[in-house]
Amino acid sequence: MGSLKNEKEMEETVEESKEAILYVNGVRKVLPDGLAHLTLLEYLRGVGLTGTKLGCGEGGCGACTVMISHYDRKLRKCVHYAVNACLAPLYSVEGMHVITVEGVGNHKRGLHPIQESLARSHGSQCGFCTPGFIMSLYALLRSSQTPPTEEQIEESLAGNLCRCTGYRPIVDAFRVFAKTSDVLYADISSLSLQEDEFVCPSTGKPCSCGSKTVNDIDTNGQIICSASYKPISYSEIDGSTYTDKELIFPPELLLRKLTPLNLSGLGGLKWHRPLTVKHVLELKEKYPNAKLLIGNTEVGIEMRLKKMQYKVLISVSHVPELNMLNVKEDGIEIGAAVRLTELLNLFREVVTQRPAHETSACKAFIEQLKWFAGTQIKNVASVGGNVCTASPISDLNPLWMAARAKFQIINFSGNIRTTLAENFFLDYRKVDLVADEILLSIFLPWTRPFEYVKEFKQAHRRDDDIAIVNAGMRVCLEEIGEEWVVSDASVAYGGVAPRSLGAIKTKEFLIGKKWNQHVLQGALNVLRADIELKEDAPGGMVEFRKSLTLSFFFKFFLWVSHQIEGKKSIKESLSSSHLSAIKSFHRPPLVASQDYDIKKHGTSVGLPEVHLSSKLQVTGEAEYTDDTAMPPNGLHAALVLSKKPHARILSIDDSGAKSSPGFAGSFFAKDVPGSNKIGPVVLDEELFASEFVTCVGQVIGVVVADTHENAKLGAAKVHVEYEELPAILSIEDAVSAKSFHPNSQKILRKGDVELCFQSDQCDMIIEGKVQVGGQEHFYLEPQSSLVWTMDGGNEVHMISSTQVGFTDEGKVLALDLQIYNNGGNSLDLSLAVVERAMFHSDNVYEIPHVRIFGSVCFTNFPSNTAFRGFGGPQGMLIAENWIQRIALELKKSPEEIREINFQGEGSILHYGQRLEYCTLAQMWNELKSACDFLKVREEVNEFNLHNQWKKRGVAMIPTKFGISFTTKFMNQAGALVNVYTDGTVLVTHGGVEMGQGLHTKVAQVAASAFNISLSSVFISETSTDKVPNASPTAASASSDMYAAAVLDACKQIKARMEPIASQRNFSSFAELATACYLERIDLSAHGFYITPDIGFDWSIGKGKPFNYFTYGAAFAEVEIDTLTGDFHTRTANIFMDLGYSLNPAIDVGQVEGAFIQGLGWVALEELKWGDAAHKWIRPGCLYTCGPGSYKIPSLNDIPFKFSVSLLKGHPNVKAIHSSKAVGEPPFFLASAVLFAIKDAIIAARAETGHTEWFPLDNPATPERIRMACLDEFTAPFISSDFHPKLSV
Repeated sequence: MGSLKNEKEMEETVEESKEAILYVNGVRKVLPDGLAHLTLLEYLRGVGLTGTKLGCGEGGCGACTVMISHYDRKLRKCVHYAVNACLAPLYSVEGMHVITVEGVGNHKRGLHPIQESLARSHGSQCGFCTPGFIMSLYALLRSSQTPPTEEQIEESLAGNLCRCTGYRPIVDAFRVFAKTSDVLYADISSLSLQEDEFVCPSTGKPCSCGSKTVNDIDTNGQIICSASYKPISYSEIDGSTYTDKELIFPPELLLRKLTPLNLSGLGGLKWHRPLTVKHVLELKEKYPNAKLLIGNTEVGIEMRLKKMQYKVLISVSHVPELNMLNVKEDGIEIGAAVRLTELLNLFREVVTQRPAHETSACKAFIEQLKWFAGTQIKNVASVGGNVCTASPISDLNPLWMAARAKFQIINFSGNIRTTLAENFFLDYRKVDLVADEILLSIFLPWTRPFEYVKEFKQAHRRDDDIAIVNAGMRVCLEEIGEEWVVSDASVAYGGVAPRSLGAIKTKEFLIGKKWNQHVLQGALNVLRADIELKEDAPGGMVEFRKSLTLSFFFKFFLWVSHQIEGKKSIKESLSSSHLSAIKSFHRPPLVASQDYDIKKHGTSVGLPEVHLSSKLQVTGEAEYTDDTAMPPNGLHAALVLSKKPHARILSIDDSGAKSSPGFAGSFFAKDVPGSNKIGPVVLDEELFASEFVTCVGQVIGVVVADTHENAKLGAAKVHVEYEELPAILSIEDAVSAKSFHPNSQKILRKGDVELCFQSDQCDMIIEGKVQVGGQEHFYLEPQSSLVWTMDGGNEVHMISSTQVGFTDEGKVLALDLQIYNNGGNSLDLSLAVVERAMFHSDNVYEIPHVRIFGSVCFTNFPSNTAFRGFGGPQGMLIAENWIQRIALELKKSPEEIREINFQGEGSILHYGQRLEYCTLAQMWNELKSACDFLKVREEVNEFNLHNQWKKRGVAMIPTKFGISFTTKFMNQAGALVNVYTDGTVLVTHGGVEMGQGLHTKVAQVAASAFNISLSSVFISETSTDKVPNASPTAASASSDMYAAAVLDACKQIKARMEPIASQRNFSSFAELATACYLERIDLSAHGFYITPDIGFDWSIGKGKPFNYFTYGAAFAEVEIDTLTGDFHTRTANIFMDLGYSLNPAIDVGQVEGAFIQGLGWVALEELKWGDAAHKWIRPGCLYTCGPGSYKIPSLNDIPFKFSVSLLKGHPNVKAIHSSKAVGEPPFFLASAVLFAIKDAIIAARAETGHTEWFPLDNPATPERIRMACLDEFTAPFISSDFHPKLSV
């Protein structure tokens, strides 16, 4: 026990201030009292700074990133760091300088070099996430005395998500700010560098990065990076400066004395900012239920998303006693309020200064903190906050326990007691703190000679993700005779119990034992009994989590054994194949290439022009729906949603809503003046549920109030009484109950499947089932019509039952296929989705006899809808599964089976369409040559032979995607083109620009048509008063149709201008336009286009549904960790036939973005619903409904080597200017990663004698990968035919 000293301080009376000031982009702001309920994001957007976006609202996407600067009196300089504004309480940044994207640069006064580089590099598509990326890098550069490394740049972006670009162009844009080192990017031994030349970080070749001139395009169509930017000065006070327009730290804040704060917010909320630990304790004594805050990363989510009510918040971020960091002779003393970034920096410093044997624990913390969270979270989250939250999946708490850490605890009287970390965690979110105590500090002792500490973590996604299971392990060895004996040990896990759990029996077993294979086997046996997980444990994946506890300990044993090899005596040495289990993951710098020809047509078509909106996007000036200012007296609405998957509504009581603040009205089915029936195709939904609800999240009514918060509060007070009814919560349940949407059964036939199966043509017939997981749209911009529903917008789930007959050579003769998709509680677009799945179920394979049935299941889930590919990828995935099954049966490679079954020119498809202009074989061969497939296959086999616990796999996958709406009448487009006398052109068309570059391509077509510069063409936003009856912007066909409609209008105007133009030579288009105007020539035209020669008749199952096909092929190489299921994509090489591209840079961006989005579908993104497979989730509810639980790919998931090539020399005669559609076709190519993963698993299973066929559902999450790799660590928990659960 001890006590806090300084009696004088203990007796002082604290005077709290209510004066709060803040600087935003250099402008002084006085913050009035009463705003404690606001986040920084709400304040910024409220004052019109809408460049900072509201994405997820939980610190998981990075769209709200801003830079905070404050003067650190301890360091005596200004510090700059990125934070999530959506989590930062407004008053937490009092006395600081906030810089938003608007303060970095804008298109009027000039772009900042970061903004310019990202715009030029095609690094934005929809642009919603772009300001967040800009601010993350800006904060890094402002905080760096010297240029950061490329690794530091990528690490700074770990907390930012992008759904569109695939990240590659962002990395390329930002790497020009990194330290330039030739060897980082390329082998330059063969390059002859002239004086003042250096290697471009984007291309790995000499270029003009250092010059002031910018060359946008070289002769090979490669994008060359823009000018390199170097800091012009460095100030110890203000940080690194990159331009002479940089906002400095306000001098007032340097001189301003910090004062305690006492402020308030709505609902009686109190906000305190004490400056001493004594004041903290006084406040805690006065308000026992008060929450201590530093980063608000946990409490903010509890209050905002979980609706927990805390009346008093105490910000302890400025308390010196809680922020101490002392390096002592026996260890490190860490204040409870120390930020994780500060802690990480200290650990990195001490490992370079202290003897290596003392810092084993520090190194473990460094590795664990790297994957702990995004940079923005680590910059504000505190050590003590993480400890006292006592999350059962905390990454750090098992390490504190294992590393012999001690927690110092202080009470209201100033008395201090110490407890061991391993005794601190009592139960779910309960710790050894009584009401009058707070955590003061943590003491981490140095490790002793031959004492080893190691961290472990497995998550759904490597970057910025919560753990499935984590662990901290320690062993201290001493040499007795010729043996190493365990003198002390500790093993602690997270993710296996309601709290961080010490494996006490395992620890007791280890101590005193010799460190050898016998102790390993004994410890594994004890561990199985030590760590118990019930079958219905929250979080599911019980078998996987159990296996991880053993895998982690096995890795620890191997790691320690490797550490002590060569140190004194050791009788047992590790085999080289075992070393793969302990090789740490290190991501190399991205190597990327984009190869294409430029086929210029006129002034603009064919050029890699920059996205027209890019400059507005990088500056935050692009306006989205949520950025639009509300009109005076505008009202806000929130939805009343069903909480039951299937029930009768007995009563609705809205009296609570009517008495809530700001209430303006509530509306239900009885209040709908017209029809209550809605639906995009079939009117089978209700606007407001009247008598029955058929899913969780169905709209029952709406509450309107003066603010959004009040509307949500009112909606929450509406009480609905239900009578629950039986619910159908899977495709299998629906099939068993014959629960299908009306008129949703379809059939396609070719040849005679039954006759083929019954004859002796087929040497083998196989049967199987493929389950295809769904995918959340997860576009970062909130959809205003869906913003308060949790469950809308998931891709269709699908199950198929298949029979395939084939010859001994592998030639497929017959396919009998039944497809069921999960439509949810309304039909929506699900019938069109299943139809396209049926069309694409052959992928690229010639099959003489085909029979395909398709059905849409009615289930009690929210209505599913289309995703990128519209069912095509699901159909093709089924085909690739039976291709691989045939290969396994015949002991041939899947690539060989694919090649002998390829379709070709003139092939008749199972729905009667003949293939024309088929480039499949040429593209496949070019890809095979480019990736040197046979050589890589041999290298992978050799690697697998010598590495037992890491396996590599490869795959090549083709695709053929039909272009057109499969509903004929939708294949039409209109446009309006106006020419003005100043030579400018205004284009309006029926398509919607959503980041895919549609406006840019259309503008290029208009520019080339009139032979004017692209800068003279302007696009008016889509409006039905200009172009009526527009078809949806979908089916990848929008560029084809709307560009053709614009060209039609341009041709009409040119035809009218021709008589005038032929009279003489005009010096400019403006002069010609003026002359035409003076002659009363109509310079406005409506263009129209219909896709010719298409149509399909479902009554006979024959026709020509597609105008043409876009072909592609991809190669992928992956490496998996068979002990944990972790994987990374080493290489992805993509070839696409896009004809003569209208804009190759935009098209490459579409290919990369689609591939990474597809990577999420096949390997990361798993929807978990409350169904029979997930009984720990409330029935019918979606568990994975935000970035905390649903994982889209992050920057860390992109391939190490990422190449995109566009097939050269193959114009497409079927579309405008010989181009091809690109939006959806590349998506499926990411399945190359899935099948490469399966190839690696096959190699792992072969080592344990399992060579039989096994299913691998998508997404191939760590659970599915690991549990398919059968070994001695899975054997205690599963059988060889174990199939992880999937919500379908």
